[in-house]
Amino acid sequence: MTESNGQNDNHDKTAAAAEPVVSKPYVMPDDPEPNSVEALQKEAADARDRTLRTLAEMENLRKRTQKEVADARVYGVSKFAGDIVDIADNLQRAIDAVPADAKESADAGLKAFIEGVELTERSLLSALEKHGVKKIDPTGEKFDPNFHQAMYEVPDASVISGTVVQVVQAGYTIGERVLRPALVGVSKGGAKAAPAASE
Repeated sequence: MTESNGQNDNHDKTAAAAEPVVSKPYVMPDDPEPNSVEALQKEAADARDRTLRTLAEMENLRKRTQKEVADARVYGVSKFAGDIVDIADNLQRAIDAVPADAKESADAGLKAFIEGVELTERSLLSALEKHGVKKIDPTGEKFDPNFHQAMYEVPDASVISGTVVQVVQAGYTIGERVLRPALVGVSKGGAKAAPAASE
């Protein structure tokens, strides 16, 4: 029996020697061991990068919000101002409806009434200007489709072609934007406008 025990011991030693010894798994250099200095440095760099990105996003958000607030201050009254300029147009129509010779020969009461309407129109336009709304009177200017809307052409050889010769309805701007384009009559048939220097 001792011989069989000896064989078993030898067999166990051979079997143990035949099994490969498993060592620690290989770690890629890009993936440092947890809690190592490299891992902590990488984690700190990632946190710093995220923090910088967050700060940049917050700064962009702050600037965007400031611009939106500034635009709201300037352009927030656009709809209201659009309704008010119609009132200014009606006041102008009332003033234009009275012929010049009738103004001169009118009695004191009618003159006071006409002056009151003119004063009301000036006051209204002044209040609009205080809030950034300006009247456009492009008579004699070169036609600009950004600010004017051509209603018709006027054949006039004495004026450079493309010049505004009549204003049907005044236009208005609010800040840098057009609140309402001026409705105009544009000259046709005169000399061509000189090309711009940039062209």
